[in-house]
Amino acid sequence: MNATPTPATPPAASTTELSLRSLFDAQHRASRAQVEVPLALRRDRLQRMRRLLDEHGAALALAVQADFGVRSPQLTDIADMFVLRTLLSHTLKHLPKWVKPVKVSTPIYLQPSSAYLQRQPLGVVGVISPWNYPVQLALAPAITALAAGNRVMLKPSELTPRTSALMAQLIGQAFAADEFCVVEGDAALAAAFTHLPFDHLVFTGSTATGRKVAEAAAANLTPTTLELGGKSPCIVDASSDLDGVALKIAHGKLLNAGQTCIAPDYVLVPAGREAAFGEAFTRAVAKLFPTIAGNPDYAAIISPRHHERLQALLAQAEGQGASLQVVNPGGAALDTSRQMAPVLVFGATPAMKLMDEEIFGPILPVLPYATLDEAIRFINDRPRPLALYWFGTDTDARDAVLARTVSGGVTVNDTLMHIAHDNLPFGGVGDSGWGAYHGETGFLRFTQQKPVLVSSKWARGDLFYPPYGKRFDQIMGLLKRWL
Repeated sequence: MNATPTPATPPAASTTELSLRSLFDAQHRASRAQVEVPLALRRDRLQRMRRLLDEHGAALALAVQADFGVRSPQLTDIADMFVLRTLLSHTLKHLPKWVKPVKVSTPIYLQPSSAYLQRQPLGVVGVISPWNYPVQLALAPAITALAAGNRVMLKPSELTPRTSALMAQLIGQAFAADEFCVVEGDAALAAAFTHLPFDHLVFTGSTATGRKVAEAAAANLTPTTLELGGKSPCIVDASSDLDGVALKIAHGKLLNAGQTCIAPDYVLVPAGREAAFGEAFTRAVAKLFPTIAGNPDYAAIISPRHHERLQALLAQAEGQGASLQVVNPGGAALDTSRQMAPVLVFGATPAMKLMDEEIFGPILPVLPYATLDEAIRFINDRPRPLALYWFGTDTDARDAVLARTVSGGVTVNDTLMHIAHDNLPFGGVGDSGWGAYHGETGFLRFTQQKPVLVSSKWARGDLFYPPYGKRFDQIMGLLKRWL
């Protein structure tokens, strides 16, 4: 690889729609010319990705920091780089097993034939990634698609231009354009990207944009994986220790200043314990972030527009009767920064936008519930969330929540951590998305499991041929007794 480029330089020019199509056509031709992708080549591509992260991870973290304005390289190291390194390690370890054909049993009426599933690449996989974790959410699906033997085209977010430009340069150095390439541009280019006839398209972002992506992909019958988000609830059971719970909720909520698709979006607490939770949350924030202003561990909101949206949500809620509790350890002013102090919202109602839209920032509504049934009903009356969090020691209450709610994933007695488990699939359900990846689930998502039946010379399929008569009826009668 060449020397690390300067991370602070945004891209000079975006990809044109003409060159976008040319890149796709090159990958499409290459995928059809080399249908069988050897294990050695797949491993080589993953090893190149590992070297890219090892040699340029620090530069990528600086690019992310420059795009956000305030975001420590250590946050990117744990939330982006570490996740990718564990994914690569897990994938390289298990890939030899995953690529093998899978034998399946053959029913008696087809014996002595044999059958298996042949695992083949789909072809060309498109990835549209967001800005909030601009390295992890760009490269994780790409790594898995490459492991499955596919070619990959990546469209990263224009809201993190330095990171996108650096990824484009580094990937261009490590991979041929018909293996893996990055295209840069604005929303118009992203729209053109969704209209390409990919063999699979992965999108991570908002539910509203996900609907448009699915509509565009449907014109080409392109299967999609949509990782969207939504309003992920926390249920605090009466059996909980509020100080311990509040620390974990504060960490999950305030990682990347709440700009996380599986961040807790609201908290349900037993009626009468709202104030106690607020006090515990305040102590937790002070422990995690002794100061907010200028603290690099507390990320800035990505853009002025996003910051203004969050302030508007608060203003509307307060105007409709909610009370706000700003949590700002140290008390330093934040007027000159896009850093935004955490805010607890009490008295939120379903009519408020912050209870209808995914918040995606450091705002946390705290809602009371009288009974567990009421809490479950509140969750089930809304679109199914990407994540759900339950806290407590009452296993009957825990099991009731797990049995009676549906979500993309769950962490019990913590937040976020299920996404870090390589053997657990990650994905949404309903409005929070469809399809899942991570681990073998992701490998299979980007793989065609082609069913193959090898007929034996001793097979008697002719017994089922016409003309139908007495022998046919006897055979069918015998089979019916066996089935």
